[in-house]
Amino acid sequence: MENLLAAWEEFFAGKRKKPDVLKFKEDLLINIRLLHNDLVAHRYEHGSYYHFVVKDPKRRDIHKASVRDRLLHHAIHRKLYPLFDRIFVADSFSCRIGKGTHNAMNRFRVMHRNVSQNNTKTCRVLKLDIRKFFASIDHDILLSLLYNWIPDLELMWLFERIISSFSALDSQRGLPLGNLTSQLFANVYLHELDAFVKYQLRAKNYIRYADDFVLLSSSQEELKKYLDAIRTVLADQLRLTLHPKKIELRTISSGVDFLGWIHFPSHRILRTSTKNRMIRRHRTDLSEHVHFSYLGMVGHGNTHELQIALANEYWLFGEKDF
Repeated sequence: MENLLAAWEEFFAGKRKKPDVLKFKEDLLINIRLLHNDLVAHRYEHGSYYHFVVKDPKRRDIHKASVRDRLLHHAIHRKLYPLFDRIFVADSFSCRIGKGTHNAMNRFRVMHRNVSQNNTKTCRVLKLDIRKFFASIDHDILLSLLYNWIPDLELMWLFERIISSFSALDSQRGLPLGNLTSQLFANVYLHELDAFVKYQLRAKNYIRYADDFVLLSSSQEELKKYLDAIRTVLADQLRLTLHPKKIELRTISSGVDFLGWIHFPSHRILRTSTKNRMIRRHRTDLSEHVHFSYLGMVGHGNTHELQIALANEYWLFGEKDF
């Protein structure tokens, strides 16, 4: 009960105006008590999902669970995340406190400097992407991985209820993008890849953000060996495949597209599609909060002209208090 109540405080903090959340809050203690009783008595069944589509910029199918189920997801996440965060490799940056895209890009820059020996040698980058990652996660493999770390039958019963509540490609595969637990379970799943690359291939210069990852080396032959080994372990152990059209082997000097930025030896610039999308959104909402959040984002690269353009738009047409 204590964990469910604490999870509610975290869950409710950013959803105070949502109608479904307010409805659940009307009988909060009763609803939490009923959920707790169902869990203890093994009567809990995960509900259905509300499906909607977002384009950011590519199409993403989002599946939203009920408030009751999302509260449980938060309760699980707040207990499991600290355990797994200590297990994950340092260069996994997605959905982790103190990590994120900017830290991943800064780490990329450090690795480039190390491999290139401060731009005195050619640095090559192997960029890979997993095809339909969330839709391809195998339920049985995921449950087995969770059990390896947490051999508790009570928790495994609960994990099975949540994981089997959704399927994408077939009845035994896929996690919904809308679940908080999906983010954690995805990192648990791909930790097998991270550990293989770091501890068996012994690749020092490896960064993963969600299902996008890069390896850096001065040797093209070494990166090709990594590619073959990674393709094999993904297929054999995780039932995953690399996206055939997103396998890139490039030099830093020719520009490497990673996490929305094009990286060069001495600087990085926003990807054109990212810049255009940001400008369109900036024009539709010229509030102070949105404006300065965009300035903060573009400040992580060489975007002087873009910053001036955004500032001019804001001062001419934005909402300001004088």
